[in-house]
Amino acid sequence: MQNNRRRGFSLIELLIVIAIILIIAAIAVPKMNRQIMHAHEMAAIRQIGTVHQAETQYYSTFGKYAQTLTELGPPASGAAGPAAADLIPKSLAEGKNSGYIFAVQGTPTGYAVTAVPEVFGSSGNRTFYSDQTLVIRQNGTAEPATATSPEIR
Repeated sequence: MQNNRRRGFSLIELLIVIAIILIIAAIAVPKMNRQIMHAHEMAAIRQIGTVHQAETQYYSTFGKYAQTLTELGPPASGAAGPAAADLIPKSLAEGKNSGYIFAVQGTPTGYAVTAVPEVFGSSGNRTFYSDQTLVIRQNGTAEPATATSPEIR
């Protein structure tokens, strides 16, 4: 006697497998998002270090600190100079890099660099501030960090 009945998975079995996959995804996705945010934050801190190096080189070459990221970036054409010293990559000179928005502005004693997430809570949970003292400060809220914010240790 031949059994012509087709063998396969029942609807209940398939639903159980899908439910298990959804449970695993619900656990993994938030952890992955936190890791991505942490990576963006660490990249922002490294980029601030890059700006510090560039500002030091700019100061030693031109006798003053750069007042904007554009002054540290590559020239649109021609040789590098005080308006575009070619000390940082173009993406950073444009102000956006690694999920953060960067800005440099002149201060009476030197310069200040800030980094804020493009989307707070998505590309980062902290804002950063630093100046010519090389101390990087952070703020755990959407408010931009300032010279009085806690230092990163």
